[in-house]
Amino acid sequence: MTTSELQGMSREDKLRMMHALWEDLARDEEATASPAWHGQALRETEQRIQAGTEGIHDWDDAKTELRRRAE
Repeated sequence: MTTSELQGMSREDKLRMMHALWEDLARDEEATASPAWHGQALRETEQRIQAGTEGIHDWDDAKTELRRRAE
C-alpha cells in the first residue's frame, strides 16, 4: 500500500486496517515480546509508586495535560 492510497482511506477504514495489522503482528507472541529494558522500567516505576515518589494519573487527565503542553 502506498502513502497516497492510505491518504485516500476513510478514518474508519484506516482503523480497521490498523486493527487487522495489530492482530496479525500479535499472532507471533515471541516476535512482539517486550524488550528486557521494558520490564526493568516497569519494576522501577512500581518501586517509586510503593515508595510514594511516583503518582498514578487518570489517563484522560494525562492526555489533556500532554495536549496542553504541546500547544
